[in-house]
Amino acid sequence: MSWSELDQLNSQMVYEMRKISLKALKGNEKLAMDLISESGIILMSKGSTIKKEYISRLKELSIDYLYIEDELSKGVKVDEILEIQIKDQCQKTVKDILERFTYSAASELQTLTCVAEEIILDILEEPEVMYNISGVRKKSESTYAHCVNVCTLSVLVAIKMKLPANKVREIAIGSLLHDIGYNYIAKDYSDVDMSTLNPNEIREIKKHVIYGYSAVEKEAWLSSVSKDIILTHHERIDGSGYPFHLNDDRIKLGSKIVAVCDEFDSKVYGFYTDKLKVHETIEYIMSLSGIKYDFSVVKIFYESVAAYPNGTTVITNEGETGIVLRQNRKCPTRPIIRIVIDKDGNNCNEWIEKDLTKDLTLFINDTIESY
Repeated sequence: MSWSELDQLNSQMVYEMRKISLKALKGNEKLAMDLISESGIILMSKGSTIKKEYISRLKELSIDYLYIEDELSKGVKVDEILEIQIKDQCQKTVKDILERFTYSAASELQTLTCVAEEIILDILEEPEVMYNISGVRKKSESTYAHCVNVCTLSVLVAIKMKLPANKVREIAIGSLLHDIGYNYIAKDYSDVDMSTLNPNEIREIKKHVIYGYSAVEKEAWLSSVSKDIILTHHERIDGSGYPFHLNDDRIKLGSKIVAVCDEFDSKVYGFYTDKLKVHETIEYIMSLSGIKYDFSVVKIFYESVAAYPNGTTVITNEGETGIVLRQNRKCPTRPIIRIVIDKDGNNCNEWIEKDLTKDLTLFINDTIESY
């Protein structure tokens, strides 16, 4: 299927679904999206009934969350999830190329420029789009989905920072390739929290930036900006990063952007670190703005990412349970929610929509796995 055919198909889709933890599944729920393996095979089709006996198998696949379609999901516009709009074919292309990559075949990486350009075009179609991360990813596809997600968010931030088109493209390609050095790390540490590793293991992991840069250093088609992202995306403006402990003025903007986006996706999905909720990760990055991360980058990042993605179940400060329906683009921490359980624990016969930019005494206290 061509990109244009995929675009046409995508434009016809209207998603109404909500996110639910596997722990909250009771059986007989209706699957709202195709469940696709890392090789592109459909494991379960949209509309399938999730039987109780399937749940244990889904756990074996390391799937933590699914999107389901039910009465509560009506009106939840998950077609706004940019991560879902970036095609499965995009991730598959990245996976196929990176798995075949060797020092002697680095030129094949140039194929990834098509993926980068497709991601840029997707975002340019709606430049004011807000990044709603789905939070749904199998552990086996972590590396490749991580590269695509970091690229998507980096491009969104770069465009909103009004960088020139050629610079956006260089950042897109560099962010797709930023973790290519992990190909040369013998052991897979992607599901391990780095804080639990010994000093030798940590030193080995940190070498991935050197390995990655060395692999592409002589590739003439790859810009210095893209190469620099591969080498320095773990540098921090206070000099605490690696491999060179560079300070603020010695770190290029592309690497500063990818540093934030890489940290965000890593923490949301537990990639080399403890897993945090989306809003917790945003708060973590905000707390380090101007300390470890560039202030201007973090500001645009904060304005671009939904703290409470569409379809998420939330608890308000008044003790109500709600589902996030839509985003307020000018205020990413205060979406529009539908109250489904009142403060006394009763199911609401008539669902009430509340816009948190208008109901200023109402706040979201936390997110829950659903019910």
